[in-house]
Amino acid sequence: MSDDSHERNGHESVPSRSRRRFPEISSRAYEHPADRSALVALRRLSGFDTVFKALSGLLPERSLRLLFLSDSVRVSDAQFAHLNDMLRDACYILDLAKVPPMYVTQDPQPNAMCIGLDEPIIVVTTGLVELLDEEEMRAVVGHEVGHALSGHSVYRTILLFLTSLALRVAWIPLGNLAIMAIVTALREWFRKSELSADRAGLLVGQDLRASMRGLMKIAGGNHLHEMNVDAFLAQAEEYEAGGDLRDSVLKILNALPRSHPFTTVRAAELKNWAESRDYQRIMDGHYARRTEDKDTSVSDSFRQSAASYASDVKNSKDPLMKLVSDLAGGAGDLGGRVRRGFGGFASGGAPKDPAPPQDGPPRGGDPDPTP
Repeated sequence: MSDDSHERNGHESVPSRSRRRFPEISSRAYEHPADRSALVALRRLSGFDTVFKALSGLLPERSLRLLFLSDSVRVSDAQFAHLNDMLRDACYILDLAKVPPMYVTQDPQPNAMCIGLDEPIIVVTTGLVELLDEEEMRAVVGHEVGHALSGHSVYRTILLFLTSLALRVAWIPLGNLAIMAIVTALREWFRKSELSADRAGLLVGQDLRASMRGLMKIAGGNHLHEMNVDAFLAQAEEYEAGGDLRDSVLKILNALPRSHPFTTVRAAELKNWAESRDYQRIMDGHYARRTEDKDTSVSDSFRQSAASYASDVKNSKDPLMKLVSDLAGGAGDLGGRVRRGFGGFASGGAPKDPAPPQDGPPRGGDPDPTP
């Protein structure tokens, strides 16, 4: 890109600045542990990708590509040139050899996706292009290139297909249940994959403030003068720590149908990773290379994933996670703690914790249960 600011298709480009490049970077370097362990296991299964790609006869991928080619605008030097510059920059920074085709489609809903079985394609909506500034959009393009580098497009396409199929066979109880079980598992994986791609977007944009602004705009629209990053992150902390066990259950139920984590949660996760030693090591040039991918141990990846989940549970302020952590640590009086967590079942008229009997020790032998 030129070092000079210039006008292009109505968009003002910010002056180019030096960004670190990551030759031969493996997607394992930035992938969330839960995402990484799932993908390593899938990739090591003999014939797994072949089986998935065999579904291409059922999947409307060719039709989808023709649809975008015929009814969307393909990004190039001649169309949305500023996005084309960002796309090539992102592929250069993450060392993705083949630049995937990218389309802009008319849709007021801000959105972007990376789909495709044989080759990934990136699609962004006009709502997103109009909402974000240059640096915010750069992070989004990096996010989608991160999906492409991780091989997420294959599984995202399967998820879209199965979600559509579940709607078509909803009248078949057992068939729908079987499909929805797979869809639910894929959605859980994909929520973690979104955290991975957010990290890739930060590696491409190398501007945490722009990444935070983009997430705030996706949540609250183009009203930055009315929003504040610190207050937005405080929402994530309040969401995690607030309420009782009823709220914890509701959080899980609210998340199940979603393919993306909640926006405040994504912002908090990205900020925590940006402040971590792992991120700094990547920026210093110390990261996993693709040449090492073939030697990746499935068991090591699962151990890293399990350790990550254990750390999340231990450090979480969520009432349910705190209960799980305390019980794992040997805290007693499960029934009493669950009743208190649900507000003593006051709304249902059930009694709160009974007073201990006067002629003996409290039930469970714990005279002072942990609150």
